[in-house]
Formats: sequence, structure tokens, C-alpha cells
Amino acid sequence: MSGLGGFDEQACPSTKGDSTESPSTTLQAAIYARVSTTDQTCEMQVRELREYAARRGCIVANEYVDTGWSGAKASRPELDRLMQDAALRRFDAVLVYKLDRFGRSVRNCLDGIAALGSHGVRFLAVSQSIDSDHTNPTARLLLHILASVAEFERELIRERVCAGVRNSKRKGKQLGRKRVVFDRGRAMDMHRAGSSVREIAQALQVGKGTIHRLLRHIGR
Repeated sequence: MSGLGGFDEQACPSTKGDSTESPSTTLQAAIYARVSTTDQTCEMQVRELREYAARRGCIVANEYVDTGWSGAKASRPELDRLMQDAALRRFDAVLVYKLDRFGRSVRNCLDGIAALGSHGVRFLAVSQSIDSDHTNPTARLLLHILASVAEFERELIRERVCAGVRNSKRKGKQLGRKRVVFDRGRAMDMHRAGSSVREIAQALQVGKGTIHRLLRHIGR
């Protein structure tokens, strides 16, 4: 009988011992991991998922890792590749460490999991005992509840950030990029004389992006 958060022996037979199962019946699992910023790493997630698969005798068919991508974005390079491979049935199940690694929006999460299910691919969030197996209604209920909680927490964080911004503005604090002060007239004169953006930026000691923005604004 299938457990709430794991593969049962029939779905993912062990490759050890006296098992008479054919190797072709071993479940092929894909690993998906994500972090929101480039200074973070997916190493812990991937390690835990590899160990989870190994404990159950599953074969890791492929690993998909998105670094520096928000879970609020429905389209991410490695997630898109995973969904394409799922449509081709290159694996039987997708393993993620936590539901919010797959997506933070309830709609995006459920749509993605439903798309996997339409291809006959199972979804498991291994640290939360979530399993999209249709034979496990309790796990499917938990999936919906946790997806809602993940979105609720994200909205709370967003509200706190917005409140902090409003409070800073009331106190007169400058937010965002500081205004760059430079001689715009001289920049335009150099541009008309044929100087390159790099030459203008060096002469005025500003970034090339600042000069590009000035020229785009003037050209409107």
C-alpha cells in the first residue's frame, strides 16, 4: 500500500537482494531543484533527492536545476526543459525537496502538477510527504493545502516589504538607484561630434548605461 509521501515497493522496486523484478520495471525519476538568487546553491536539495531515490531503488534519469529564478515565475529554463521531457515520458516521476521549490503560486503549482499527471508522470515533494498518486487522496488534499499556505506566506512577505517601503518614504529616505549627476549638455555635444558611448562615459566618469539611457531619452 502506498505511503503518504513515498514510493511503494511495487512502484519503485528495489534493485538489491533477491528481487525477481526486471530492471526495466524500476522507476525512472527526475530531480528538480531551484534557488531564487545566484549566491545560493541547490547542492543540499539535490543531495537529499539523490539519497531519497537511492533508498527506494529508483534510477535518477536526469537532474534539472534552476539557479537565480523566482518560484513566482511560471516559466524557468530548466523547469521548461523538465516539462518538455515529461511530455516525452523520459521519466516516471518528478522529485522536488519542497513544494515551493516547484512554484509559489497555487495556480502555477497545480497546473504544473496536473500537466505532469496528464503525461502519466507522478509528482513528489519528498520533505513534505506530498504525492500526486491518484490512489492516495489524503496526499492530494495535503498538496492543495500546502500550495495555498505557500502562496499565503509569499503574500505576507510581499505586504511586509511594501509596508517597509511606505514607511521609508514617509521618513524621507531615498529608495532605488541614486540619481547620477553629470553634464548632459557636454555629453550631447560629444555625441554630436562623433564620440562613442564609451568615450563619453569615460570623459564624464559615468557608466555606459547612463549615457545609453540619456541618448534613448533624447531620441524619443
